[in-house]
This record gives sequence, C-alpha cells and structure tokens, in this order.
Amino acid sequence: MPWKRKPFVGRDVRAALNIADLREAARRSVPGFVFEYVEGGAEDEVTLRANRDAFAALRFLPPTLRNTEGRSLATKLFDAPCGAPLAIAPTGLNGMLHPQGDIALARAAAAFGIPYTLSALSTTLLEDVAKQAGGRLWMQLYVMRQREIAEDIMRRAAASGYEALLFTTDANVFGSREWDRRNYRRPGRPSRRAMLDTLRHPRWLTQVLLRGGIPRFRNLEMFLPPAAVSAVGGSTIIPQMFAPTISWNDIAWVRDHWSGKLLIKGVLTVEDARRAVQLGCDGVVLSNHGGRQLDHCVAPIEVLAEIATAVGKHLTIVIDSGFRRGTDVAKALALGADAVMIGRATLYGLAAAGEAGAHRALELLTIELERVLGQLGCRAPRELGPNLLRVSSRAC
Repeated sequence: MPWKRKPFVGRDVRAALNIADLREAARRSVPGFVFEYVEGGAEDEVTLRANRDAFAALRFLPPTLRNTEGRSLATKLFDAPCGAPLAIAPTGLNGMLHPQGDIALARAAAAFGIPYTLSALSTTLLEDVAKQAGGRLWMQLYVMRQREIAEDIMRRAAASGYEALLFTTDANVFGSREWDRRNYRRPGRPSRRAMLDTLRHPRWLTQVLLRGGIPRFRNLEMFLPPAAVSAVGGSTIIPQMFAPTISWNDIAWVRDHWSGKLLIKGVLTVEDARRAVQLGCDGVVLSNHGGRQLDHCVAPIEVLAEIATAVGKHLTIVIDSGFRRGTDVAKALALGADAVMIGRATLYGLAAAGEAGAHRALELLTIELERVLGQLGCRAPRELGPNLLRVSSRAC
C-alpha cells in the first residue's frame, strides 16, 4: 500500500508542527458554522486565496557564510520593547470559539511580549481584559451611526490603559461572506443542519453555550436593543449600525477623544498612507480585512514596499491578511513592515485548545521566524531587507 500523507489528527496542540496543524485541530473542535465564521472570505474568496498566493510569488535570495549567533526577535513598537515583530489582530466574537476567548488571546500575547488588539465586537468587557490579562493592549474602533458608542469605547479604553487605537476603516459597508451565510436559514437563525452539528461537539456545547450562554457583545450592550446583544441576534442589526459616512474628516474627531497612539487600519494605497501622515496618525495597518470584505482586492503584501518607501520614515507600518508562516512574516519585514498582525492563525489555536492553543500558534510562528532569520544570514528583524527577496512569476 503506497505511503499517504495524513493531516494532523491529535488533540494535544503541543504536537502541532505548524499553523496548518492547528487549523485542522480547530476544524474538529468546533461546530462547522463556527469554524466557517473564522475561515470564510467574501463572495468567491478570490481575495482570500490571493493573500496566500502573493506570499508564494516572493522568493528568498539568501546570502551565505554569515555569522548568525545570538539571534533575537526582540524589537520596538512605538519606542516600547516588543518580544517579536508581531501583534494579535482584532477579531470579533472570540467567545464563540472559547468561553474566555479574548482573555486567552491577550494572555498569550502578553507571554510573548507583543500587543493584543481587542475587537470592538468582542465578547468580553475591555476592562476585564485589562484586569485579567494585562500586557500591551490595543483597542479597535469602529465608528457607527451613534457616535456615542465610539466615544464610550475610547473613554473606557483610555481609562483602562490601552496603548493604541486602531480605527478600522474598511468595514463601513459589510462584505458578503456567502459560505458563512449558508449556515443560517435566515439572518441570526442557524440552519437545522448547523444546529444538529453542534451535538457532534459536546465539549464546545458544554463550555461555550451551556455554561455561559450565547456570547454577547459586552462592550456595546448598553447601546443595543435587547434582541441584538447576543452574537446571534446582533448579527442582523449591528451591520446596519455602521456609518457609511466616515471619512478622513473623522480623524480630527477621533483625536479629540483619544490622546494615545492612533493607527488607521485598512490602508492599501500610497495616497491614503500619505494622508495619514498629514493628519498626524502614528501608524497604518495595511489590510484587506483578511479577504472578508472586498473580493478581487489587492493583497497587502503586494503594496507594502511602495507604501514603506513613501511613508516608512514617518509612520509605523503594520500589515495583516494571510500570514501563516514565519517565512511570511520575514517577507513582510524585508519589504518594510515594522510588525505583522496575526488573525486566523491564533484563532485556530484558540479554537483548538484555548489559551494553550493560542500560545502554541505564537510559539510556532516565532520559532519559524527565528530560524528563517538565521537562514537568511540575519541576527535581528531590522537586518531583513528587500535585497533578500525576488519576485517569481512561477507558482510554488
């Protein structure tokens, strides 16, 4: 019988060798409709696939005979020490993956000395994350039709010691995640198949639903009608609350309410990056929302070099969307990024094993990145540069 490769089948995340292994463990650990919420992209998922393809088109050109003893991933973000050039990206509804999802992710980030970004659509109070996890905390901001919501988030985040605000600008019109929608017979109502599938995951059913009930949008509760405070009910109402009128004029309004570091998340053009500099922003996050918003959108890694050349001396440049390997992170750093935000990779770990799984995801990425540094003849992230990369027209 010929030898056949098989996917990771274990439950002990310590045996996972890469993020793909954690993904497989996550797929088995939660109901299909929950996994699909994490996994899916917009429409035909062209952007979702393109994010990964863009990394494959970049090939390393390693020098040889370089002394790489004493390698370290330590760096700085906003002049503060950072254990690695990484941060955890804001992701909503983490309580659907694990009952303490936001706190588990924040604790994992703190253990590695990197920032954790809490989603505005989190299922944990921002104050509780600060008290129970600590570490470097960043806060995501969506501007909704009720400006009081954003004002409340900014006031509370500042009072709780959050260091930076990520003004997310690419979701004022929600994308259509069709595979996600197929799990519901109507908005907010899971299909019969999705409901029956939960019975195949008794541990998730017990931990998430039976003990804590349906997760709620804890930071928005006071502003939502009773039918919309849960993850199920809110899915139909919250998208209608987003303000399609947000513009660059709103940066001044945000600054009136926030004195900490300010990053604009969703930047993909040199023109927008320069506008961020002009308006006094501290950084930008190059992002296509992980392929969940606009289909057929450019991958952030494809525009990173030109944006870094234009504004890298004036802004901290962070990038997300599609990162699964230490090699991916190294490519972004070589093209001018100061840090990489990790989204699905740590969510796979969270879904598979809570805080231990999220910790394992970061451990895998940092091990890979440290190894790639050595293979490229570098001792620190700052030594990575575009001279180490070539663009290939051939797919891997």
